[in-house]
Amino acid sequence: MRLDVVTIFPEYLEPLNVSLVGKARARGRLDVHVHDLRAWTHDRHNTVDDTPYGGGPGMVMKTEPWGEALDSVLADGYESGSRAPALIVPTPSGRPFTQELAVELSERPWLIFTPARYEGIDRRVMDEYATRVPVYEVSIGDYVLAGGEAAVLVITEAVARLLPGVLGNAESHRDDSFAPGAMANLLEGPVYTKPPHWRGRGIPEVLLSGHHGRIARWRRDEALRRTTAQRPDLIERCDPKAFDKKDREMLSILGWSPDPAGEPYGRFWRRTEGVEE
Repeated sequence: MRLDVVTIFPEYLEPLNVSLVGKARARGRLDVHVHDLRAWTHDRHNTVDDTPYGGGPGMVMKTEPWGEALDSVLADGYESGSRAPALIVPTPSGRPFTQELAVELSERPWLIFTPARYEGIDRRVMDEYATRVPVYEVSIGDYVLAGGEAAVLVITEAVARLLPGVLGNAESHRDDSFAPGAMANLLEGPVYTKPPHWRGRGIPEVLLSGHHGRIARWRRDEALRRTTAQRPDLIERCDPKAFDKKDREMLSILGWSPDPAGEPYGRFWRRTEGVEE
């Protein structure tokens, strides 16, 4: 996979040289290029922003440097053999970044990131490039950062770990929180390692049993327990068909029942009485 990042703070992307992403680059799994947007300015102040039309506070990033930068990056990528680029625009007004979207992006061969500063990038830039390549406007959460570089790091790490050969164990992400399949709407439960006793605290006996079926059931129950406690909204919007008989029994113990209204909703809801402590 090729990754390009156009930014006014190239130094912010230094973490791309370390940890999992850095190792993926060293192994040739990721081809990363970080570009300084100011290289495509033509005044002595290297201006990349101007006042917004219509008035208001803040500044808006200009069309000209972004247009020249993206044209140059796209041309370079095509010349070096990259194909099917996608433009990733980190913005709090974008679609939520989820594990499902991370999987989708991991299947693309080339991602170009446009982290903005100030009040954002002139809208015409996204409208222009949407006629040429797929454009993903992506939000990593319901909050506002000083710039999009931190979001680039988040998205890159989430995507890179899904690429073949990046993780030491290819199965490591199978049981992750939000992983496609059985964990799609669940949080991963607690994990433990040696020593078996620490400061008077042990670990659940089932994990020492060697009984793989019981261990798998325990992990599933703990995932349900943690999700209902931390993210009940995930349970509320989950399709009940995703839960087997044992899941339903655990959800009942935790105070959840199928929506009595049935279709078209058919979701689970929290009971306010009859909950087993």
